[in-house]
Amino acid sequence: MNKFITTIKNIFAIEDLRMRIFNTLFFIAIYRLGSFVVLPGVDATRLKTGGASGVFGILDTLLGGAFSNASIFALGIMPYISASIVLQLLTIAVPYFQKLQKEGESGRKKINQYTRILTIPIVMAQSVGFIATINADAIISPGTFFTVTTMLIITAGTLFCMWLGEKITDKGIGNGISMIIMIGIVSRLPGAIIGEAAAKGMRGSLIFLIELVVLFLVVMAVIVLTQAVRRIPVQYAKQVGSTAQLNAQRQFIPMKVNAAGVMPIIFAQSLMFVPAILASVWQNDSETASYIGVKFSDYTSWQYNLVFATLIIVFTYFYTAISVNPNQIADDLKRSGGFVPGVKPGRDTSEYIDEVLTHITLPGAVALALIAIFPSLALLAGVTRPFSAFYGGTSLIIMVGVVLDTLNQVESYLLMRHYDGMMKTGKLRGRSQNIAMAS
Repeated sequence: MNKFITTIKNIFAIEDLRMRIFNTLFFIAIYRLGSFVVLPGVDATRLKTGGASGVFGILDTLLGGAFSNASIFALGIMPYISASIVLQLLTIAVPYFQKLQKEGESGRKKINQYTRILTIPIVMAQSVGFIATINADAIISPGTFFTVTTMLIITAGTLFCMWLGEKITDKGIGNGISMIIMIGIVSRLPGAIIGEAAAKGMRGSLIFLIELVVLFLVVMAVIVLTQAVRRIPVQYAKQVGSTAQLNAQRQFIPMKVNAAGVMPIIFAQSLMFVPAILASVWQNDSETASYIGVKFSDYTSWQYNLVFATLIIVFTYFYTAISVNPNQIADDLKRSGGFVPGVKPGRDTSEYIDEVLTHITLPGAVALALIAIFPSLALLAGVTRPFSAFYGGTSLIIMVGVVLDTLNQVESYLLMRHYDGMMKTGKLRGRSQNIAMAS
């Protein structure tokens, strides 16, 4: 406990870090306040109670209730995320964007600018769909004027959320965009815990305690998956003078077991609504279509979870392949004078890295699929729907990733000021991972 208190004192003793923490809290407070500001022309008392369901329920969880509140931040930062995914895919298929990606910082700035521009038409298109989800009785004066003004307000709200995210990144702690998403998720956690405790009552207090223990174990498993790396040893042909110590510290390439992060789950979830939508077209004429529609509308069915898990494994391999380039790693390693012991530089090194990546991706993909379907298993076990969402899936992985990244940055400030880190033993992977070549 003394170690923890000392660490907190050290954090607030650093003026720059202290100001960044206060700035982050201030920007987060603005975002949360905006999530409760209802759109003009909407009667908040007539909105549907109980929150959204299906894909809208997932979106509402990521937005911290802003979607179901019909707020000015109803779509939050999600259109920007969609635009980012589109740009990432374009860097694979379009030579121009491939060239930009290789230009370093200047290329990344141009890609970010294109992402911001693409966000505008995406949010305007999505805002039309959002208006259709609003309870008709809640709209005071429906019509063209309401639709146009709502589209403009929601677009402005998303752009403002983007600005807040950039300000958190620049003036605060952690990645601003990820921080905004995480805050939206965490804001639902207290209510979910209270609702679960109330549902269980005094007689179910032991069951509720077991659920908390299981949740803790699941969180630990996600942390292990997020931090797990396979170290490829590296040696350098030259270690001269003052660079000897630096090179001695950079003796491996860390290959993440889950290099794809949360993206496979997002891609898979976006496709899981297709079967139910298509089946609804022919469900009156075909028993098979009706069966598919029923099973794929229920995310606790084994058919849904089997297809969902399979898609996650496939997308994990796909996204890892586009995000990690063994050829580039091998070329960078060769230019820096490094080599993998027992492996020839160049093509052989690239093939070796690709083989290692293939082997470690399978357990990572299977673990990611299990984490993704765990909320449905928790729901089947009797956990309430709001609380079960925190047992895995996109929400938990985002929460763990953002918290680890934020702790990493705070610890970096402490170590730069010659304070002890936040952990007495062990190291945060984000800070301690030694990379064999310059990024």
